Amino acid sequence: MKNEERIGNEVQSREKIIVRTGIIGIAANIFLAAFKAGVGLLSNSIAVILDAVNNLSDALSSVITIVGTKLANRKPDKDHPLGHGRIEYLSALIVSAIVIYAGITSLIESVKKIIHPEAADYSTVSLIIIAAAVVVKVILGRYVKAQGKKANSKALQDSGSDALFDAILSFSVLVSAIIYITLHVSLEAYVGVIISAFIIKSGYEMIKETLDDILGHRADSELTVEIKRILCEEPEVRGAYDLIITNYGPDKNYGSVHVELPDVMSVDEVDVLTRKLQYNVYKETGVILTGIGVYSYNTKNSIAAEIKNKVQDIVLSHDWALQLHGFYADTTAKYMRFDVVTSFDVDPKEALTVLNEEISKAYPDYTAHITHDLDISD
Repeated sequence: MKNEERIGNEVQSREKIIVRTGIIGIAANIFLAAFKAGVGLLSNSIAVILDAVNNLSDALSSVITIVGTKLANRKPDKDHPLGHGRIEYLSALIVSAIVIYAGITSLIESVKKIIHPEAADYSTVSLIIIAAAVVVKVILGRYVKAQGKKANSKALQDSGSDALFDAILSFSVLVSAIIYITLHVSLEAYVGVIISAFIIKSGYEMIKETLDDILGHRADSELTVEIKRILCEEPEVRGAYDLIITNYGPDKNYGSVHVELPDVMSVDEVDVLTRKLQYNVYKETGVILTGIGVYSYNTKNSIAAEIKNKVQDIVLSHDWALQLHGFYADTTAKYMRFDVVTSFDVDPKEALTVLNEEISKAYPDYTAHITHDLDISD
C-alpha cells in the first residue's frame, strides 16, 4: 500500500508541475503574441508578425501538453491495463504538426514579402517591446526547462529549449530592425525565411522524436547500465543480460532481464533473490521488472570452465559477435548451451550457421544449443 500511495503522490505531483508550468507558458506566450502582433501590424514588419505567430503556436502547444497529461494520467482499465501514458506522445505528435504548419505558412508569407517587398516603419516603443520579449522568453525558457527536469517531462524540457531558441529568433528580429533604422537595409523578409526554416526544422525533430517514442527505441544507456549495476550488486548475480525496457509513457517503464546465478541455488532461494532484485530496481530507477529469467553457471566443474573460455574465444573472434552469456556445459551428457548477441550487420541465421560449424569442429562430441539475441540494450 505504501508503494501504491507513493506512486499516486508522484503522479499527482508531476501532473501539477506540468499543468502549472503549462498555464504560465500559455499566459506568457499569449501576452507576447498580442504585443508582437500589434508591433508587427503597426510597423508593417513580417518578421515580427511571424514571431507573434510562433508565440501563438507555443501557447497552443502548452494547451495540448496539459490536455495530454490529464488524459495520460487516467487510471488503468480493463482495456488498457498498463495505463494511458502514451497519450502524451500522441499529443506531442499533434503539437509537432501544428509547429510544422506554422513554419510552412510563415515561409510562404516571407517569400511573398521578398517578391513584393513593403517598407517597415519601426518606432522606439516597438523596439523596446521586442527587446522585452527577448528577456521574457529567456526567463520563461529557463523556468520551463527546469520544471521539465523536475517533473521528468520531455515535453516541458523541449518547450523550454524551444523558448530559449525563440529568444534568439526574436533577438534576430530586433537586430534586423536596428539595421533597417540605421542603414536603411531591409532584412525583414529574409529574417522571416530563416525563422520559418528553424520552425519547420524544430517541428520535424519533434515528430521524429515522438515517432521514436511510439515505435519504441533503444533504451537510455545510462538507465540500462544503472539497472545492471543494481542487479550485479547482489553477490549471487554474476551477470545481467537481455535487458528489455518497454515504455508506456513518461515515467512508466516496464522491463525484463536475465540474471546469471550459480547452479546450486534452490528455487526458493532464487524466488527470494528475484523479488529483492525487483524491489531494488524499482526503488532506485522507477522501472518495474515484470520478469526476471535465470541462467545457471557451472560451479563445480573446472572442465566446463575451460570449455567456456575456448568457446568464448571462438565466438568473439567474429566482429559481429558482441557478447556470449548464459553458458552452461554438462560434461557427462556432452551438452552445452549459451546465448550470443550479434550486431545488426549480420544475418542471424548465417551467424548461427557459422558458429554451429565452428563449435562442432572444436567439440565434435558435444551437442551445442546456441540462442541468438539482439543487441537491444547497453
